[in-house]
Amino acid sequence: MGSVMHNMALFDFTVEAQSGHARAGLFETAHGTVRTPLFMPVGTSATVKGIRPQMLKELGAQIVLSNTYHLSLRPGADLIAEAGGLHKFMAYDGPILTDSGGFQIFSLADTLKLDDDGVTFSSIYDGSKIRWTPEINMDIQQKLGADIIMQLDQCPPYPATREFVQRAVDLSSSWAKRCLAAHTREDQALFAICQGGMNLDMRLESIRRLKEISDESLRNGHKDFKGFGIGGYSVGEDHEVMFETLGDVARACPENKPRYVMGVGNPTTLVRAVHEGVDMFDCVLPTRTARMGTAFSSQGRMNMRNARFIHDFGPLDKTCTCPTCQTHSRSYIRHLVKQNEMLGSILLSIHNLHFLIDLMNRAREAILQGAYEDFYQEWMHSPAAQDY
Repeated sequence: MGSVMHNMALFDFTVEAQSGHARAGLFETAHGTVRTPLFMPVGTSATVKGIRPQMLKELGAQIVLSNTYHLSLRPGADLIAEAGGLHKFMAYDGPILTDSGGFQIFSLADTLKLDDDGVTFSSIYDGSKIRWTPEINMDIQQKLGADIIMQLDQCPPYPATREFVQRAVDLSSSWAKRCLAAHTREDQALFAICQGGMNLDMRLESIRRLKEISDESLRNGHKDFKGFGIGGYSVGEDHEVMFETLGDVARACPENKPRYVMGVGNPTTLVRAVHEGVDMFDCVLPTRTARMGTAFSSQGRMNMRNARFIHDFGPLDKTCTCPTCQTHSRSYIRHLVKQNEMLGSILLSIHNLHFLIDLMNRAREAILQGAYEDFYQEWMHSPAAQDY
C-alpha cells in the first residue's frame, strides 16, 4: 500500500502561496521535491559546461536540464541506458529534465523532411540520416531516464506566417497525443508543450487542445500531462513582444500543473515572467555569457574584459554570496578572462548560475510573504533590470 500512496503523490504540484499572479509551488519528482519558481541550469551533453555535478548541488540547483537531440547522437541512448540512466552516467542524484530535441531539429538541421508521422533530419555530427517519430522520441527519453521529459514538438521560427505557425500547432498537438500514449515509465513526468508563435489565439487554442488530450487520456485510464511547457518564445523576437501574450498564455495553463517557459534566462525576464504566473525556466545564457566574459550583477551585466576592472580588488557583486564572490576579485577574473583561462569561464559560470538560482529563491520568499509586487517593483527600478 505504501508504494501506491507514494505513486499517487509523485508529480503532484501544490501551489503553496500566490501573490498577484506569482506562484510559489512544490513539485514532487522521483528524485526529490522541487520548490518553484526555479531556474534550471542547462547541461546539454550531460554536463553543465565546466561545473562538476557536486557544485550544482552546492549552488542550489534543483533540476538540471539535458538534451535528447545531442545525447541520442553522442554517446547514444543505449549507452546511457547501459550506464543505468542519466543520473548514474553523470553522477547526479537530483532531478533531471530532458528536452525532446525538437527545438534542435528545427534550428540546427540543414536537411529536414517533415510529415504528419514524424521528422527526418541529418546528424550535426556525421551527417547520417535520422528518423524520429513521437514514439521513437519517447523510447529514447525513457532510456535516458530523466525525471521530467518533454513531448516532441515543432517550434516555429520568428517571424513566421500564420499558416506555418498553425501547422506547427496542429503537428505539436497531434504529436503530444502520440507521446502521451507511447509513454509508459511510471517514474517520469511527461510535459506537454504549447506553441502558437506570438499569436494569442493560436496559443490559447494549443493549450485547449493539450488539456483535452490530457483529460481524455485520464478518462481512458492512462496518465495525463504533469506540466505544461511554453515553447516558441525567445526565438529572436523583441522581449516586449513575448510579454504581450505570455501572461494570458501562462494563466490559460492548468492551475494545478507547473508552467515552464523554455529557453529564457535574462534575470529581468525571469522576474517579469514570475509576475505573470510562470514557475520554471531554463537557459544556456548564464554559462554561455560567462564563457564570453560577462557577469550578471545587481548593477546590471558587466563585461569583465573592461579596463575599469584592472585595479578593482572587490568581488564581482558585493551583494552576492556565491563561491566566486567570496574568494576572487574583479581584477583577478578580468586577468583570467583576458588570458582566455579556463578558470575564468568556470568562476563566471558559478557566479551567473548562483545569481539566477538565488534570484528565484528570493522571488519565492517574496511570494510566500505575499509581497511579490514589492519585489517586482524594486527589481524593475534597480540598475539590475537593464540586463538585455
